[in-house]
Amino acid sequence: MLQELTIKDFAIIKNLNLSFNRGMTVLTGETGAGKSIIIDAVGLLAGGRGSSEFIRHGAAKCVLEALFSLEGNSLTYELLKTYDIDSDEGIVIIQRDIHRSGKNICRINGRLVTIATLRLIGESIIDIHGQNEHQELMNPERHLSMLDHFGDKELVGLKKDFQETYTQYKKVEKAYEKWQNGEQELAQRLDMLQYQTSEIEMAELLDGEEEELLEEKNILSNYQKIMSALSLSYDVLQGDEVNGIDLVGNAMTDMSSLEEIDEKYKNLSEAISNSYFQLQEAASDILREIDQMAYDENRLNEIEKRLEIIKQLKRKYGDSIAEIKIYYEKISAELDQTMNRENHLTNMTKELADLSKKLIKKGCQLSLKRRTVAKDIERSIHEQLQELYMEKVVFEVQFFKPIKEFLSEEAHESGFDAVEFYIATNMGEPLKPLAKVASGGELSRMMLAMKTIFSKSQGITSIIFDEVDTGVSGRVAQAIANKIYMVAVHSQVLCITHLPQVAAMADNHLYISKSVENDRTKTHVNALETTEKVEEIARMLAGTEITKLTLEHAKELTVLAKIERQKQKKIS
Repeated sequence: MLQELTIKDFAIIKNLNLSFNRGMTVLTGETGAGKSIIIDAVGLLAGGRGSSEFIRHGAAKCVLEALFSLEGNSLTYELLKTYDIDSDEGIVIIQRDIHRSGKNICRINGRLVTIATLRLIGESIIDIHGQNEHQELMNPERHLSMLDHFGDKELVGLKKDFQETYTQYKKVEKAYEKWQNGEQELAQRLDMLQYQTSEIEMAELLDGEEEELLEEKNILSNYQKIMSALSLSYDVLQGDEVNGIDLVGNAMTDMSSLEEIDEKYKNLSEAISNSYFQLQEAASDILREIDQMAYDENRLNEIEKRLEIIKQLKRKYGDSIAEIKIYYEKISAELDQTMNRENHLTNMTKELADLSKKLIKKGCQLSLKRRTVAKDIERSIHEQLQELYMEKVVFEVQFFKPIKEFLSEEAHESGFDAVEFYIATNMGEPLKPLAKVASGGELSRMMLAMKTIFSKSQGITSIIFDEVDTGVSGRVAQAIANKIYMVAVHSQVLCITHLPQVAAMADNHLYISKSVENDRTKTHVNALETTEKVEEIARMLAGTEITKLTLEHAKELTVLAKIERQKQKKIS
C-alpha cells in the first residue's frame, strides 16, 4: 500500500507531501491543477520512462520518493531478496532523482538500483491503469500475455518449463545450422584447430614450470653478484686469518667466566654463545652454497628460449600455463568434433529430433492449460460485463492454430499459441476482433472487468486508475464506480475521476487545486471531510453554479454510495 508520497520540483509542483490510506481514494479538481502529474510521479517511481522535461522550470533536478507497506506481497519480497535489498520491516522506500543532464539515480530502501530493477520491483507493487492499457487491448500481440497473466501457478510452471526446453532447442538448432551450412568456414576452423593443438602439444608444458624457470634464471643472471657476496661473507666469518667467528668465540669464553658473578652477565654470556653457534651454522651454509654454485651460460640461454616459448603461448591462448591447458582441452574437443563431422551431425540431428518432440509435448500441455484458462476468463468477463451494463456483449478468446498442427519450427518463446480477443457488441452480430470494433467506452469497461478479476489474485499493493471513466455516464458510470470499489476491497486504489458517481464511492477524497504565487503556479492538495466532499460532488454534478437541489443530489449520492460500499464488502 502506498502510504507516503513526496514530490519536489516536478512539473508545476514545487514541494508536495501526501499521505494515503487504505481503500479507494479519488483525486478530483480543476483541469491542469496537477492530478495527472501526481500519477505520473508514481509511475516514474514504478520504473516509468523519465526525462529532464519533467523537472520544474528553474530547478536542477526533481526528487520523487514514496513509502509502501508490502502487506504480504510475496512477489515483491522475492524480488527484493533476489536483489539483496533489505525488507525486514515490510517497508519499501523508493526514491528517484532526475537531473537536467538526463542522469537518473534510483534507490530502493537506500540501495542504488538500475531503472530495469526499479521497473521490475515497482510493477510488482504499483499497477497504473490508464489510456495506455486500452492500447494493450487494441494490440492483439499483447493478448497472449494478458491471457497468461490470468493463469494460475500451474500455467506459470508449464510456461517456464516450455521456455527452458525452447531455449535448449534453439541453441542446438543454431549449432546444427552452423555445422551443416558452414563448409568453408569449418575447413578454415579445422586448419586453425590443428595448428593450435599441435603448437601447444609440442611445447609440452608442465604445471609450475614457468615459476621454476624464472627462479633459476634469476640465480644464473646474478651469478657474479651472488658469488662475490657469498665469498666475502665467508672470509669475514671464517677466513684463514682473523675472522668474526673466532673473535666472537673469544668474547664467549671471557663472558662465561662472569656467569657466577651476576645473573645479567649470565644472560649476556648465553646471548653471545647462541650467536657464536648461529654464525658457525651460517658459515657452513655459505660454504655449501659456494661449492654448489656453478655458472652455465648454455643453461641460461635454454631457460630464456623456453620462457620465450611460454610467453608466446600465453599471448595467444591464456594468461598462465593452467589457462593454456584449459584452452587446449577445449579446442581438442572441438577438433575431434570437426574431424568427425558426420558423426557429430548425426548425433545433433538425433538430439534436435528429441528436443523437437519434447518441445511439442510441452507446448501442447501449455496450450491445453491456456484454453482452459481462456474459458475461465470468458466466463468471468461475461459476469463482470453484465454488471457494467454490457450484458449483450459476447467475449471470446480465439486460438488460431489447433494443437494437432503444432510444429517445432513454428514455436516462439511463449509457446505455439497465437490468440486474439474477439467480441460481438450487439445480439445477432458475428464475433469480430475487439481491436477493430470496440468503442472507447467499451474498452474502458473491458479493462475494468479484467482488473476486477485480476485484483483478487495478483497481490498488487496499489492500483491506480487514471481517468478510466472517460466517455461514460448515467447508470454505466455508477456501475464503473461499483467495479472500481470492488477492486479497492482487495487492493488500495487511487483514482483520478470526473464522475460524481465514482467520487461518491471513495473512502478518501483528495481535492487538487492550483494558485499563482509570485508569478509561479503552485499545486495544492486538500483531504476533504464529509461536508466538503458533498460540495465537491455537487460541483462535479453542476459545474460552476451549485444549487440547493444539486447539493441534495450530491448528499443522496454519498448516502447511496455508503450503502453500496457496505454491500461490496459483504460480497467480497
